[in-house]
Amino acid sequence: MLPTAARLTRNQDFRLVVRRGRRAGRPRLVVHVLRPDQYRARVSEARPEAQANTAPTRDSTASTRVGFVVSKAVGVAVVRHRVARRLRHLMRDRLPDLPAGTLVVVRALPPAADASSRELGSDIDAALKKLRVRYLEGPDSG
Repeated sequence: MLPTAARLTRNQDFRLVVRRGRRAGRPRLVVHVLRPDQYRARVSEARPEAQANTAPTRDSTASTRVGFVVSKAVGVAVVRHRVARRLRHLMRDRLPDLPAGTLVVVRALPPAADASSRELGSDIDAALKKLRVRYLEGPDSG
C-alpha cells in the first residue's frame, strides 16, 4: 500500500500533472510526470490569480506523489481494482528511485486488464526510463 503522503488524490493535482507534465505511452499504460523544477517554473510565470489553480495542493518538496487513473474502459469494477492494486504495488517499489517532489499519474489502458504484474512493471520501467526521471535503473541494467 502506498503511504498517505505518497498519494495524489486531488483532481487539481491530477489535472496539473496531465496538462503540464511530460508523458510516455506504453502498450498497457501511459505515465505522466511533472518534476518539481517544471511546476515551480510554471507557477512563477503564471499570473497571481492563476497560481491558485495550477500550484500543487501540498508541499511537493516533501515527497514524491503518485496517482492512478483506471477507467471503465479497462473492465468491470473487479478488474479495475485488480489493475489499480497491481499498479500501486509496483509504484510503491519505485518511489525511492524518483526525485523528491515528483508528481506521477499512471493511466491504465484497456490491455492492462489482461497483463501480468511483470508486464505492467516493465511498462512502468520503460516509461520512466523514457522520461528520464529514475535515479536508478532496473535490475537488468547492472
